[in-house]
Amino acid sequence: MLKVPRTKVVRGMSQFGLSAVYVVFEDGVDLYWARSRVLEHLNGVRDKLPGDAMPMLGPDATGVGWVMQYILADTPGRLNLAELRALQDWTVRPALTSVAGVAEIASLGGFEKQYQVEVDPARLLGFGIPVAKVVSAVQGLNQDVGGRVLELGGTEYVVRGRGRFESLDDIRSVAIGVGPGGTPVTVGDVANVQLGPEIRRGIADLDGRGEIVTGLIVMRFGENPSAVIGRVKEKMREIEGALPDGVTLVEGYDRSGLIEAAISTLREKLIEESVIVALVTILFLLHASSALVAILTIPIGILMAFLAMRFLGLNANIMSLGGIAIAIGAMIDAAILMVENLHKHMERDHREGRVRPRWELVIESSKEVGPALFISLLIITLSFFPVFALEAQEGRLFKPLAWTKTLAMAAASLLSITLVPVMMGFLFAAASSPRRRTPSTDS
Repeated sequence: MLKVPRTKVVRGMSQFGLSAVYVVFEDGVDLYWARSRVLEHLNGVRDKLPGDAMPMLGPDATGVGWVMQYILADTPGRLNLAELRALQDWTVRPALTSVAGVAEIASLGGFEKQYQVEVDPARLLGFGIPVAKVVSAVQGLNQDVGGRVLELGGTEYVVRGRGRFESLDDIRSVAIGVGPGGTPVTVGDVANVQLGPEIRRGIADLDGRGEIVTGLIVMRFGENPSAVIGRVKEKMREIEGALPDGVTLVEGYDRSGLIEAAISTLREKLIEESVIVALVTILFLLHASSALVAILTIPIGILMAFLAMRFLGLNANIMSLGGIAIAIGAMIDAAILMVENLHKHMERDHREGRVRPRWELVIESSKEVGPALFISLLIITLSFFPVFALEAQEGRLFKPLAWTKTLAMAAASLLSITLVPVMMGFLFAAASSPRRRTPSTDS
């Protein structure tokens, strides 16, 4: 793995029966390009590994891909942990893995079912049979094999052998040698065959009330977590019909609550900001249309920022939404100042007894303060540019916030010299009553 291109560091972790190798790439490397490079080198060393080693790639997910966790609950209490784990591994897990956007379903808790053959060394010694012969005999008879095709009367018949074990007695009856007098020696003669659990590396507990069987849903890289969770919940409702009576899927951890809370917070701040702007504008200018001009700048600017995010491939996560929340207060400054300047021109014309066309007033007042406001908003827009110089974890954490804040302010700058003057022209009357002057409002 050290020869993989653009590799930063390679780490390893080993425990009984499992070795994990972590290949850390440089920033900016495409995930699927990296996986294909690792797979190429993995295929090159596969022949050098022990025969029982089975190298494989991990799921195409990231460290924050864990989006949901569910619990397989038996309300009547008729099933034990081993039976619940069997339901999880052979019924629930394959069905949920097929959901679009799911990279992996990790099972935890319960007991994994095993067919255990406990060999008695004394019996083996008495029959003169080595342990390796028992192992090879059990492995050889627990498999399907293909024969050939026989053509009879113009019809082909496929010949194959079906040798899968279906019960413990099938394992006990496997012949491993010949005893005195030609009597066959079977696995049951030298070993105790039983069902038992696999060695557990950990347990899952719910609220200190006892062990449970649970599954962790890992989302594929680049997917929308809210959409993936919705599809998983829909699939869970379908699966419950195939489960035994009383067995249900209970939602544990669910990231959709955090997502909805973040969106709700942004929505609340938008409403609060709009109400405050409306009250302040109406209070000082005594004109409802003025408030409407300023208020419309916020949702339109945010919509433009979201469209730019979609075009650039940026995700709407909690940090990017935070960038929009930061930008809301400064997005409407230009609109408020443009409206205030138009009111000053209207007050002056009223004092001098002049009546000019509405658009003439709008154009004159916009030209007077528009360029300065546009430049000032551009300066605020560029204020987060140093954040883009961050790298590694810091860059991945704060760049979404800087992007959304910059895009929102850029949208506000553009709206201040395009949409705002047009809205003032349509919403204001040329002849208006005197307005009170107001100081510049910084929201």
